[in-house]
Amino acid sequence: MSIRTSSRETRLIWVSALSLLGFLLCWEALCRAGAVDPIFLPAPSQVLARALSMSDQGTLFYNVLASTRRVMVGFMAAVIVAIPLGILLGTSKVARAVFDPIISFLRPLPSMSWIPLSLLWFGITETQKYSIVFMGSFVPALLYVMEATRSIDPVLVRAARNLGANRWQVMREVLFPGCLPQILSGMKIILGLSWTCVISAELVASKEGLGFMIMNGKEFFQTDTVVLGMVLISFTVLVTDLCLRLLERWVLSWQR
Repeated sequence: MSIRTSSRETRLIWVSALSLLGFLLCWEALCRAGAVDPIFLPAPSQVLARALSMSDQGTLFYNVLASTRRVMVGFMAAVIVAIPLGILLGTSKVARAVFDPIISFLRPLPSMSWIPLSLLWFGITETQKYSIVFMGSFVPALLYVMEATRSIDPVLVRAARNLGANRWQVMREVLFPGCLPQILSGMKIILGLSWTCVISAELVASKEGLGFMIMNGKEFFQTDTVVLGMVLISFTVLVTDLCLRLLERWVLSWQR
């Protein structure tokens, strides 16, 4: 059964790879045939040439590294604060009543709305970029953790308390392990949102990063640079998502 499942997964991977290759070939053919003006959409070969050129100059890796660092610092800060606070709010009606108005106020605000204030508070610094990612990721992460905590079967909580567990032990031994699968699934979505936040910050005030690269390409009508920046964002998100999946498989090995 496992061999059959493995071969099926391998075929699906090949189907996906061939689909991507076919898409790129059609895109290249349309550009070479003159159906699409390169100023509006460059061919994949042009994007690749731009990537090789920027790689030789040393700017490509530097921009990817700058954006990745900002995302991971802001994202991890949001997760570290959101997980314990979300578990607390998911289990305490009093705490939820205290924080609900604040969360309701912060939830509709997009990351772009924090840029003017963050510039006043921190200036054009790395801290300013981290704060944008944090503010854009924190509330969604907090809501994910709250809902994951509230979805735990109350019978498990009552059973733990009947066995003599105190509030801290219930959180540590019952609630956190029980909602961890949902939390990790939600964090993968929040990570993609964090990339949206950092690109917003880099488009406005930055001297490096993928957002800066896209804006710089736009200013000089280098559409291949713009598309390259977009491709690198998607590729980097896929790599970080894969790392999160590996972490999830390791942390949740008990589920298998």
